[in-house]
Amino acid sequence: MSQDKVHINRIAASLIVAGAALLGANATQAQDSYPDRPIRLIVPFPPGGQTDNVSRRLGATITPILGQQLVIDNRSGASGTLGSGEAARAKPDGYTLLMSTSSTHAINPTVMSNISYDAVKDFAPIRVIGTGPMTISVHPSVPARTLKQLIANIKAHPGKYSYGNAGVGSVNHLGGELFKLRAGKLEILMVPYKGAGPVMQELIGGQIPMACTSLSSVLPHHRSGRIRTLAVMKDERSTSAPDIPTAVESGVPGAVAYTFNILLAPAGTPRSAIDFLNGAMKKVMSDRTFVDTLVKLGVDPITESDPEKAAAMMRAEIEKWRPIIETLGLRR
Repeated sequence: MSQDKVHINRIAASLIVAGAALLGANATQAQDSYPDRPIRLIVPFPPGGQTDNVSRRLGATITPILGQQLVIDNRSGASGTLGSGEAARAKPDGYTLLMSTSSTHAINPTVMSNISYDAVKDFAPIRVIGTGPMTISVHPSVPARTLKQLIANIKAHPGKYSYGNAGVGSVNHLGGELFKLRAGKLEILMVPYKGAGPVMQELIGGQIPMACTSLSSVLPHHRSGRIRTLAVMKDERSTSAPDIPTAVESGVPGAVAYTFNILLAPAGTPRSAIDFLNGAMKKVMSDRTFVDTLVKLGVDPITESDPEKAAAMMRAEIEKWRPIIETLGLRR
């Protein structure tokens, strides 16, 4: 081989090495610059509800940490599946996130046969923010002062009691049916409403004697004395209402039902972005003002979480509700 060819080959090799180094530097720089524009957080429900309230407070708290604005985008419809489907199809670049709930990622995937996304495969979990327990509440005219007394009254008068919930297939509905099952197959008529608001109006007005609905919706009325909340459906007492016993400690083992808020990204989002967002969320969850705000909303903060724990919770909730949904024949 001539000296000229050797020289040319050496130059070509040097250019290849330099080009690779430049590409690596550019990739590292791109990762280091994330995020370099606002991030959209899809909230798959209308403004004003628990998930929207949590999301907006999250946006206000995390924006200074990110150095970019977290923009709330309400995409409601079809029990949260429209917005969730949009998030699943979004470009997995870290600039579209989803605030998921038990409805969107634990219940609807089993209830709905034509859902447009796979709750597990189409998303990359980031972190659990908190849980909102369901409650068993009664109108003050109901003589029971404890959950045990209520169960005894129902067993003594089968078919007399009815309970309201926020709609067929909702976590309120499933929580109520789980309570009936765990308390000894109680005979209580289920009365569905279109949302928690109408349930509370009817319960406060005495049109229905009891309800299974979220702690966030009953807490103000419990504190004012307009209703009496006998139990939260948790393993331990709620941070938001430590005065209210749990159904478990009241003698109903396994009566645990809650909605959750888990921050998700589309599947395929770079792990570097997931880790960055998880780190930012860790700072958010150590912010006392943010945590106190969640508690006031009736949400129990989960301060210890990560992508793996979030994924495990979501899978466990899917498996927990699937047999109950199938037993009730709710799949459609």
